[in-house]
Amino acid sequence: MDNDMMINNECNSNFLNPINCGNCDNSTDCRGDFNLDAVHSNDCYAQYDCPCEMNERQNFGGSYAAGSRIPRGAARPRRGLSPRNNYSFQPVFHERTNMEDDALLSDNLWKLARKTGTLNMTNKGMSSVPERIYDINQADDDSKKANLVQLSISEEDAWWNQVPLENLDLSSNALSHISPKIENLLTLTVLQLHDNALVALPPEIGKLEKLVRLNLSHNKLSELPIELFSLPELRHLNISHNEFIELNPDISNLHMLEFLDAGNNNINSLPGGIGFLVRLTALLLGDNHIKELPPDIVYMRSLQKLDLMKNDLIALPEDMGLLRKLQCLYVQHNDIKELPGFEGNEALNELHASNNFIERVPKDLCANLPHLKILDLRDNKITQLPDEVCLLRNLNRLDVSNNSISVLPVTLASLAHLISLQVDGNPIKTIRRDILQCGTARILKTLQDRALAKGREDGGAEETACSSRSAAASQQQQQLPPNMTDKYKLRHTRTLAVNLENLTDVPSHVFELASAEKVHVVDFARNQLSALPPGLQHMSNLVTELVLAHNVIASVPTFISQFTRITFLNLSNNVIKDLPPEFGLLNTLRELNIANNRFEFLPNGLYELQGLEILVASDNHIKALNVAGLEGLPRLNTLDLRNNDIEYVPPILGNLTNITHLELVGNPFRQPRHQILMKGTDAIMSYLRDRIPT
Repeated sequence: MDNDMMINNECNSNFLNPINCGNCDNSTDCRGDFNLDAVHSNDCYAQYDCPCEMNERQNFGGSYAAGSRIPRGAARPRRGLSPRNNYSFQPVFHERTNMEDDALLSDNLWKLARKTGTLNMTNKGMSSVPERIYDINQADDDSKKANLVQLSISEEDAWWNQVPLENLDLSSNALSHISPKIENLLTLTVLQLHDNALVALPPEIGKLEKLVRLNLSHNKLSELPIELFSLPELRHLNISHNEFIELNPDISNLHMLEFLDAGNNNINSLPGGIGFLVRLTALLLGDNHIKELPPDIVYMRSLQKLDLMKNDLIALPEDMGLLRKLQCLYVQHNDIKELPGFEGNEALNELHASNNFIERVPKDLCANLPHLKILDLRDNKITQLPDEVCLLRNLNRLDVSNNSISVLPVTLASLAHLISLQVDGNPIKTIRRDILQCGTARILKTLQDRALAKGREDGGAEETACSSRSAAASQQQQQLPPNMTDKYKLRHTRTLAVNLENLTDVPSHVFELASAEKVHVVDFARNQLSALPPGLQHMSNLVTELVLAHNVIASVPTFISQFTRITFLNLSNNVIKDLPPEFGLLNTLRELNIANNRFEFLPNGLYELQGLEILVASDNHIKALNVAGLEGLPRLNTLDLRNNDIEYVPPILGNLTNITHLELVGNPFRQPRHQILMKGTDAIMSYLRDRIPT
């Protein structure tokens, strides 16, 4: 036992001294990567012996029992253990070197970029742009040399088949700068630099004269080089989520700009002259500190979307009406006390003005916004709603929750398209709390009953004194409400809307008058029409929106095919079973609603609507899906088939990748299960694709 201990100590002393081991080829310390200078290093070598000797035994198949100098009671070394190469330790998270960044641009990516004109280097962890990218439009030496040796490369790799780089995506990296060599990429049309750490851009970026789209969002930029504002083709600029305090006045030189997003910065004011961006359709300035809008902002005659939410605005310009194409206005979370009349903003569809200090809703606003669909006024100081709110005939959603409203006007009941009325958080005393809690339909029913009761009280005495002949005349007058023949209103709103009048027919002269006034929106929802009025044919070349919901229409005539400009058709809540074959001629139709009818299948004419994007056919009796027919609708993105009698969903439906919104809840099929349906369209389509037979 003493001899074993003596031998072991001798070996241990050899390994603890930096001398050359006879069994190792290294002239340095034999310990190599096993350099354990910690407190327990002696114990470790006392038990595990020399690493190079262990490796030698493994190579020659030697027995540890026969030739080992390890004491019998000591733990045996792990089998397969071999010394590692001696190299510097490299942590997983470290600052990238230029050499490492250059290596990320593989030969495969390089060749693919030169074939397609698109290079995607997103989410690579790069701290610098690989230098080769700046020379990607140059014919490489290998390609030229291969040409001289009788095309030893494949034809597709030849330099004359390569495409100049047009789309470069460097987003989601750790780039802090861009080289001035960016000027070499003169053919770029799209440059994605968002989600990096850029603090500045080189002036040479102004030489990319073909650049159309530039995304600089989510960086650390506080200013842009002046040369950038001379880009002649730039149409889309995103500088949101940066550190800008102001916008350079030279931004008005981007005459082709159509989209500008400068949200989530620290901008205090907008420069004068911004109104020269006359082609701008979307201006997003949310989450800044803007207190006032420049007067010339109303000169943006093409503006359709204006986002000013979460700023410090006190008021909006009185001449907002000059923005005649404005469709969506977002001014929530500001300090606005009064809304303008919006005279001239007839195209406005959405007005979001919640979380302000608004005290009243102007009557002019109700009269000037005939196409408004969403009005969000929650969390303000409003004390009452005007009776003129009934003039918002196309209103779908009204939110006045958390205000100081005590009385709801009964005229709300005349809004035929109102499907969401939010009044929570108001001290309403004229309607019981349990009715308010029942939701929109119950509230509107209560208001409608009160309106009818009030009408009977006001006209009771006169009705008793009237003869049967005068009563008939009164009924005839009721069938033709004044707004049907009001030329000024028809001309001003371009809308013929008569709702909740129990109409059974509409005379032809009404449509002739509407046609003369160039009316293009016809709305006869919530009446008693049993068929489409024949006089509607007089407007076949004008109508773009036709609403006949909530009637008792049983069939659609063939003359519907004559409506060559129609884009929206609502036939919901009728008793229709089929559509004529000529229905497929409506090439301009984009949205069709046939919900709550009596369809047992989707009519064949639907499958010929090449421009259809939205199809709502819920609450019918549809029993099967014709996937082959749906494949003929290349633009269809929304398909609503809830609450039908579908017993089987073909897996090949999952191949229709153009459908981004699919509703199938309320059908008797077993697969997909309800849990999958609740996960959304992506989960449903993925589930169906996984079950396509191979």
